[in-house]
Amino acid sequence: MRAVDFIQQKIKTVAEAKALISAWKVTGKTFSFTNGCFDILHPGHLFSLAQAAKEADYLVVGLNSDQSVQRLKGPTRPINNTDSRALVLANLMVVDMVVVFEEDTPLHLIMALMPDIMVKGGDYTIDEIVGAKEVIAHGGKVIINPIVEGFSTTNLIEKIKK
Repeated sequence: MRAVDFIQQKIKTVAEAKALISAWKVTGKTFSFTNGCFDILHPGHLFSLAQAAKEADYLVVGLNSDQSVQRLKGPTRPINNTDSRALVLANLMVVDMVVVFEEDTPLHLIMALMPDIMVKGGDYTIDEIVGAKEVIAHGGKVIINPIVEGFSTTNLIEKIKK
C-alpha cells in the first residue's frame, strides 16, 4: 500500500482517536495536541504545526467544523469546508491525526483525548487557553508558540478580494 492510501485514515472520529491514542500510550508514546480552523493554510500555520509536532511522538490536530468556524469567524467563513481542511491537514507529514469538533472551543475534545502536551500559537497566557488547566491537572504541559508575523487567513482573504 502506498503512503497516499494512508492519508484519509489520519482523519478520525473522537472514538477512533481515543482507541488509537490508547494504543500509543501502551507503547509509551506521547502525543501533542493543537487546534484551529486552518481555513487557508499558510506559513504561520505550518510553523505552528511543526513546532507542535516536535513536542511529542505524535501530533493530533483538533479541527473546527464548518458550523464552529462560522460562529467564530462570521457567515462568510470558512472558505474551505471541513472535509477539504481535514484532508489538507492529513496530507502534512507532521500531522498524525485530525479530529473534527463541533463546539466553539476544543474543551470537550481535549477532555476526551487528554494530551500529554498542548500547543497553542498566539499571544495567550496559560490562564486564557481553553483546556490548559485540565491538561496541567492531568500531568501534562502547555506550550505557547509565538505567532509568525505577516501571516493571517483574514489578511489573505482581504488580499484576494482586492
